[in-house]
Amino acid sequence: MSHDPQAHLKAHKPSHGFFVGIDSDGCVFNSMEVKHNDCFSVNVVKHFGLSAVSRQVHHAWDFVNLYSQSRGCNRFKALLEVMDLLRDMPKVQAAGISVPKLPATRAWAKEESALGHPTLAARITASSGAAKQELDQVMAWSLGVNAFVKDIVKDLPPFVGARRALQALRGKADVLVLSATPGEALQREWSEHGIDQLVSLIAGQEMGSKVEHLTLAAKGRYAPDAILMVGDAPGDFKAAQAVGASFFPVNPGDEEESWACLQAEGLPRFFAKEYAGAYEKNLIDDFMARLPAAPPWKSK
Repeated sequence: MSHDPQAHLKAHKPSHGFFVGIDSDGCVFNSMEVKHNDCFSVNVVKHFGLSAVSRQVHHAWDFVNLYSQSRGCNRFKALLEVMDLLRDMPKVQAAGISVPKLPATRAWAKEESALGHPTLAARITASSGAAKQELDQVMAWSLGVNAFVKDIVKDLPPFVGARRALQALRGKADVLVLSATPGEALQREWSEHGIDQLVSLIAGQEMGSKVEHLTLAAKGRYAPDAILMVGDAPGDFKAAQAVGASFFPVNPGDEEESWACLQAEGLPRFFAKEYAGAYEKNLIDDFMARLPAAPPWKSK
């Protein structure tokens, strides 16, 4: 039997009475724009033969991953959503481009919670014919993205306020990184800037969804009002809700202000058990109002 990828989460033992889970891309690092614009969408164009509608690919990819309610979602779910949006775009239809429907990827994404290379590789091994061909293509795309990220995303320091907040948490809470990014990239980025020392575990997509991360590492091990998820995407909020935890939003475009607010107001309230309620609700309402559900080209 292979090693359990979630073993480290399951083995986590509280050292403090408080737990803080922190997302990475777009939350601690200003990496969302460069990763999505220069690594993800260009590889969608390259691997799925969509050169003729490159601009539309970039628009759809950026909407799903940066400027909407699905911001920060798993890359394979994002790929499916982008293909669905492209199929409906008038300019793509007018160009007569056939956008892949990816049925085998869709079935895998529906049945599997840990959407990463290990489970995709296992699915490829178990597949044949058109399904295997499609999944091979999706794997090639994802590996292409990783190669671009490794090559391009360098010297990207964490937001100043993020480092300060992590230092302020030292000795007061158990801090874990909970992310949909591959673990290898997370380890590289956090250690490059010496902030891996400020967290006790880094959990990436191979360890499951953020709901699973929180469920395994925090739920039932800490009081519900002693668990806080810090993130920049609605998915982070939903993960916190799923385990009855509190949520602190890092607002896209105003990250430094958000981190300063967390350190000055959010954390003192959290440690005083005065975070949940009106204060938290105001922060979340403001955050959700910034991210629409429908793309701009559909509301015209």
